[in-house]
Amino acid sequence: MHEDILINWSPQETRVAVVENGVLQELHVERTLERGLVSNVYLGKVARVLPGMQSAFIDIGLERAAFLHVADVWHPPVEGETISAARNLASLIPIEKQVFEGQSLMVQVIKDPIGTKGARLSTQISIAGRMLVFLPQDDHIGVSQKIPQAQRDTLRAHLQTLVGDAGGGFILRTNGEDATEQELSEDVAYLRKAWQRVREASTKLPARSLLHQDLNLVQRVMRDLTTEHTQSIKVDSGEQFRKMQAFGQEFMPAAALKLQHYKGERPIFDLFSIDEEISKALGRRVELKSGGYLIVDQTEALTTVDVNTGGYVGARNFDDTIFKTNLEAAQAIARQLRLRNLGGIVIVDFIDMVPEEHRDAVLAEIRKQLARDHVKTMCGGFSQLGLVEMTRKRTRESLAHMLCESCPVCEGKGIVKTPRSVAYDILREILREARQFDPKEFRVIASPKVIELFLDEESQHLAGLSEFIGKPVSLQSESAMGQEQYDIVLL
Repeated sequence: MHEDILINWSPQETRVAVVENGVLQELHVERTLERGLVSNVYLGKVARVLPGMQSAFIDIGLERAAFLHVADVWHPPVEGETISAARNLASLIPIEKQVFEGQSLMVQVIKDPIGTKGARLSTQISIAGRMLVFLPQDDHIGVSQKIPQAQRDTLRAHLQTLVGDAGGGFILRTNGEDATEQELSEDVAYLRKAWQRVREASTKLPARSLLHQDLNLVQRVMRDLTTEHTQSIKVDSGEQFRKMQAFGQEFMPAAALKLQHYKGERPIFDLFSIDEEISKALGRRVELKSGGYLIVDQTEALTTVDVNTGGYVGARNFDDTIFKTNLEAAQAIARQLRLRNLGGIVIVDFIDMVPEEHRDAVLAEIRKQLARDHVKTMCGGFSQLGLVEMTRKRTRESLAHMLCESCPVCEGKGIVKTPRSVAYDILREILREARQFDPKEFRVIASPKVIELFLDEESQHLAGLSEFIGKPVSLQSESAMGQEQYDIVLL
């Protein structure tokens, strides 16, 4: 597997594309004015406590107050108690007995604000390093579950010896599996120093202050996205290249060796037609090489994916045609989830398959593709209705929500009323107004298509209404109005 990371940097926006064997797999966008808040540590102030919801709203200086649930109020486990047991026990203590209005509280963002919802918080602080995550309020030593079980106990014991009794807990990340003792020691020292800065800031700064901010997207590329499969990291900014080099040489020497300053005449995203792929990822329809296609619909509650054979008739029989389309769709769906950064519940409607072995093979393929995802996913089997249900952890806004906004004409519905429907709405509204008021004349201001309809096909109905109410009705076309918009002026 050949993987390249392309970084397109500008002062207002950073875009990162992960390309595998020439095909775009992931896209990350960070805008200077819209940078995510996850992992930020704040000194918050409790604004309201809601016993009925067992939660509290915390003012951390954002437009909307952030949300703290009782389950996210951290209590370190006592000796001999597991973390999950301590968490369960803590959630049994009412929120009103743990926090109070006006209290200053150190909190960390665990989920960005999405839509109308404010950020979600936790009082358990964690600071991520290159190979370790530091838990300053806990003494737990853990190992990533992505590391094979056989190696975890050995790595945990080694890390315990390395950390010593200086306090604080650590979790070994996946990319720290093969780290040397020196690299781990450097990471431990870096994280302890970062926590010390946070503690000092919390005693000096007022409430609603930012105490700690995670690395920016360019730095996170080296920490989180670079793997052993990464062949190169190309960045088109000389300034960012030098900053990444300095950062990489200090914290990630192996990743720094893969850095390249791209100086080509063509924009860096043109190398693999990235902008074209982004445009496709914002559409509903995704074409498959076989001739089939997917329809992806994203709603507030869930995302649905419908698989269709389209023009594909290449297999020897109908069952094989369906099977090959579904198999290709399984690969494309996993890629679209990563590319579009779709989170929450995902429902996939594969084409109905009769042979059991075909269903098992398609399920195995989509699970195999989902296993490559950086974000946690869970995939169930086929339901009684032939649907596959899965979940993907929602960590940030989807690509569509980040780059697009609702259409001002249809307001996000995707459809608008026909000119005839709007015309009949207007006729009903005039009749309603005529019963309440007694103007000399009614003037209808509407879009050109609606006015044209009144002057042509609906002229007889308009004349009949005018005669019935005994008032003249004049028409005025307004090109700036949307098709559903109109105004009735009483003169």
